[in-house]
Amino acid sequence: MIVNRTVLTLDEFTIRQLRNFPQATGELSNLLRDIGLAAKCVNDEVNKAGLVVILGETGSINNQGEEVKKLDLFANDQLIGVLRHCISCAGIASEELEDFLSFDDVVSRNSKYICLFDPLNGSANIDTNISIGTIFSVYRRVSEKGKACILEDFLQTGIHQIAAGYIIYGSSTMLVYATRLGVNGFTLDPSIGEFTLSHPDITCPDSGKIYTVNHGNFLQFSEEVKKYIESCQQQSFSERYVGSMVADLHRNIIKGGIFLYPATIDKPEGKLRLLYECNPFAFIMEVAGGRATNGSQRILDIRPTALHERTPFFAGSKNMMDTLESLLLPS
Repeated sequence: MIVNRTVLTLDEFTIRQLRNFPQATGELSNLLRDIGLAAKCVNDEVNKAGLVVILGETGSINNQGEEVKKLDLFANDQLIGVLRHCISCAGIASEELEDFLSFDDVVSRNSKYICLFDPLNGSANIDTNISIGTIFSVYRRVSEKGKACILEDFLQTGIHQIAAGYIIYGSSTMLVYATRLGVNGFTLDPSIGEFTLSHPDITCPDSGKIYTVNHGNFLQFSEEVKKYIESCQQQSFSERYVGSMVADLHRNIIKGGIFLYPATIDKPEGKLRLLYECNPFAFIMEVAGGRATNGSQRILDIRPTALHERTPFFAGSKNMMDTLESLLLPS
């Protein structure tokens, strides 16, 4: 087998970025590589899900009131297991857990980062072989190093994220992550078992012709949101909705478009989780050149009050967001 040495692996890329910051400790690079390791394990199970008993429901309900899929629990356990034993994470919070988890050993207590994640986003699609994914974000802890992390470490505004990203398990498996330096995508090469740089310096086009919304909820949307959707239809934009946030937003970041998950009459507070879904994608979208809002406030400026807080969410190409916000925000 001939390995293409013109292609950077995730490890090589993060090490090269470290050279630009002589004061860096390498903890963030270690953490990102550990997340990549967990993603490989999850990817392996996703690829054979239809062949083993791991496919399907567990019969339990998570803290969000949703039925837990077996792969959800597997992905959650993999991420916790890897991050618990790495040297760069003081604790985690997961969509699948009611409370945060502090890693209570000497090395972890001296780590400066904490991680939040949705272990398997779009898991309702597992049984129908549609793309699903993992979403994660990384913050520098605000509590004292050397001690266990605390709730306030996790209830930070999204603007304080050090990094955020997602893994999409689709026709190919990709890990995309953003820091303030940019957004970069890595595709898993199964021949060498490594994520390799395939989408450097990702930018979201300023405009697009794709709008993503669950049209089945149309009658429950506000009049302003309905008006925007109707304007998309009048311009013959394409509606694309998979029901997996990772897949939908990945497409829109690459091709340009807008993602709408508004409040409804039944769910006036919104459905998506601020910490595990909205903040990471808002950070990625803004670094890529797009924007994200809850309809009245920038997502990254929202001060969380609970680990499982929900919010309406709109994110996408800059010009499309301008048009949407002209309808949503009072003049």
